[in-house]
Amino acid sequence: MTTLFLMVGLPGAGKTTRARQLADEHGALRLTPDDWMIPLFGEAESDGKRDVLEGRMLWLALEAVKLGTNVVVDYGCWSRDERSAIRWLVEAEDASFRMVYLPVDDETQRARIAHRWATTPEETFPMTEADILDGRAHFEEPDAAELGGGAAAGPPSGWAGWREWAASRWPSFA
Repeated sequence: MTTLFLMVGLPGAGKTTRARQLADEHGALRLTPDDWMIPLFGEAESDGKRDVLEGRMLWLALEAVKLGTNVVVDYGCWSRDERSAIRWLVEAEDASFRMVYLPVDDETQRARIAHRWATTPEETFPMTEADILDGRAHFEEPDAAELGGGAAAGPPSGWAGWREWAASRWPSFA
């Protein structure tokens, strides 16, 4: 069965390293927004362009899954709603969804971010202490139900379905 692997975690957790391994192991298409944001815009968040890019990547990921190609989506997916929407969209295509959550402690995260900036600045973005703290404050850690692979929760109140929610979250997905 075709599988979409969703990388979940904070910056410095090792998501992209693990995403590369999974892509190699499973002959998967790897979609990492940072690989596109830097060459196209020179920054991580360029006036909402990251959301637009992620929406097209999600659309591409689902098209690839329909064609029988494994995919690794390396977004980080900090919110439970994002993860639930992607899970639902993948399963609606009769594909397998596998969440890969990589937790990281404060000290390791800061060390990895500093190392990445020192060794491969052309492949990453500078992160301030405020950026790190903001990320930790907004990250919704997956719970046991999510990690156990249960069915995706329903969409938030006011949304007809996950497809509509996703089109709002990632404007270019629709």
